[in-house]
Amino acid sequence: MASRAVPTQSVMESLREGLVIPAHPLALHTNRSFDERHQRALTRYYHAAGAGGIAVGVHATQFEIRDPQHGLFEPVLELAAETVAARDEATGRLTVRIAGICGTTRQALSEARFAADLGYHAGLLSLAALGDASGNTLIAHCREVARVIPLMGFYLQPAVGGRVLPLSFWRRFVEIPNVVGIKIAPFNRYQTLDVVRAVAESGRAREIALHTGNDDNIVVDLLTKYAFPTPAGEVEVRIVGGLLGHWACWTRPAVALLKECKAARHKEAMPLRLLTLAAQVTDCNAAFFDAANRYAGALPGIGEVLRRQGLLESTVCLDPRITLSPGQADEIDRVCEAYPHLADDAFVGENLHAWLS
Repeated sequence: MASRAVPTQSVMESLREGLVIPAHPLALHTNRSFDERHQRALTRYYHAAGAGGIAVGVHATQFEIRDPQHGLFEPVLELAAETVAARDEATGRLTVRIAGICGTTRQALSEARFAADLGYHAGLLSLAALGDASGNTLIAHCREVARVIPLMGFYLQPAVGGRVLPLSFWRRFVEIPNVVGIKIAPFNRYQTLDVVRAVAESGRAREIALHTGNDDNIVVDLLTKYAFPTPAGEVEVRIVGGLLGHWACWTRPAVALLKECKAARHKEAMPLRLLTLAAQVTDCNAAFFDAANRYAGALPGIGEVLRRQGLLESTVCLDPRITLSPGQADEIDRVCEAYPHLADDAFVGENLHAWLS
């Protein structure tokens, strides 16, 4: 079966240039019903903030949207696609739309077809549902889905449902022709190197766009130039942008941060202030993602920042067990006070009414 969706040249150029791609949260009323007004406002915020893409139906959107009792997968993807298309038409921009794809092969194919029909440009493929499946099974699964929609690979850390994927897997994965990018999110330097090395050795370093998902190491990932010896000579590879839950809040400063990191790559000496900034961003992430409690409060943590800005009504999740951890709100208070230069409260305040209208 031929691919139903082949990425356009403009989409590929955008991905390879490197984008700020927020992992889109789910807006809920306090009674856990879908809050379409704030959901649309969030999408408008990301667009206005300058994000080059959005990722919907991913971990930040809550995997439970797929559960039959909620039935939110299709409405959430539809609303985001509709809102982005309207903003792109009004501004003459192209926002790269990425759909989270989960489940066994049957479910993943169904989700991929739905996303492709809505005009999503790529699918971020989670392998969590395949548990301890063999490498051959994983690659066969990826190939099937790639026939339906261009793929972004997804290396998800085990602490939130992922699994360790060895270099041998990534070497085979990058051989799939319809792979356009990889989100690297193992929160592990060794495992990050496995992905980058596989791309370097594949001969596709100029084709596959690497985006960091390592919320604990965002700035350093964006600044690092990797160089690997290969039979064709030394190959240089960069992580060009980010697809991040962390960038679901304070998005406008994230856009400026990526621009600054790109500029620094062309300088002989990297500004040392960027390393200080890197530590500050990681400190914020520790509070937002609740690192002290193995990320138990990651979803409501991001939600709490957005709630304080008025972009969400509440921080409730579809799973009532997922709440802010004890002391997490105090940590968010601390980083908000410590790093106001990383926030965009004034920008949100100036535009919130229009986004909610």
